[in-house]
Amino acid sequence: MGKGRIFCLLGPSASGKDSLYQGILKRQPIELKTIVSYTTRPQRANEISGVEYHFTDIPSFRKQEEEGGVIEYRCYHTMHGDWYYYTANDGQIDEEHDYLVTTVLKGYEGLRDFFGKERVVPIYIYVEDGLRLSRALERERKQTNPKYAEMCRRYLADSEDFSEENIKKTGIKRRFENEDFNKCLEEICRFIESGDYSTVVE
Repeated sequence: MGKGRIFCLLGPSASGKDSLYQGILKRQPIELKTIVSYTTRPQRANEISGVEYHFTDIPSFRKQEEEGGVIEYRCYHTMHGDWYYYTANDGQIDEEHDYLVTTVLKGYEGLRDFFGKERVVPIYIYVEDGLRLSRALERERKQTNPKYAEMCRRYLADSEDFSEENIKKTGIKRRFENEDFNKCLEEICRFIESGDYSTVVE
């Protein structure tokens, strides 16, 4: 199997992609390096800068963008102002290694358009809406300063962003259901290890 693949774990908020991400890195079905994305949103209580994200600010994002250092970005108009999430062309990605990154639908499309369809492999995580909402609420309760209004806004926005129509437009045809974490993790690891990625996109 050739190197240079970018496996994109994508799904709406509270779909469990961050936990699956950690599980895949621990299992290492193939040797995978990480891509640390950037965000201008506030750092959560359990997050470490440089691990989950590089936490930055909007002026720094604008500077990188002006210098041609941004591969793709998304802007969320939140209850607390605009939050940007983006992938930077900062030397993290080469053609000698395989990578794992978490993102959303627009992030996957940006990476695919930049690096090419043959290099970027989507792994779409699906969770039933009611279960996803209960998980989002449980996660927010654990924060030092819970932002419930923002949680609700993001839940609704993600439901729209990950509509069946939008998923169909990307050509993604396979989903990995995360109702049972261990079962979902095993399925994803087998898929990555298989080397056959033709089943996920048209």
